[in-house]
Amino acid sequence: MSKEKMEKVMNKAKEIVSSYPVVVFSKTYCGYCQKVKKLLTQLGADFEVLELDQMSDGGEIQSALSKWTEQRTVPNVFIKGKHIGGCDSVMESNQKGKLVPLLIEAGALGKISSKL
Repeated sequence: MSKEKMEKVMNKAKEIVSSYPVVVFSKTYCGYCQKVKKLLTQLGADFEVLELDQMSDGGEIQSALSKWTEQRTVPNVFIKGKHIGGCDSVMESNQKGKLVPLLIEAGALGKISSKL
């Protein structure tokens, strides 16, 4: 991918991340992605999912995310514009009681939710 194209795709990824309280870059067939989406759903979080395998520029977006976050894999989760990480990071944050406060601070939880 050319430098110009990478910059354009990177800007698109950053615009998406800044447009929603919670963003999950995912692939429909990824079990780890499904685990994260299930947890966020169970917590009652409002989140945006981008299924990279169903997007015409999904591969390019994943390359841009890799360059931006140094994480090549999905899910790639952002809360309030901050890179949280993948499945292990999200699950660990939840187990430590840190995920729900992040979701509340981001405005992604309208109701009180307890740690699962």
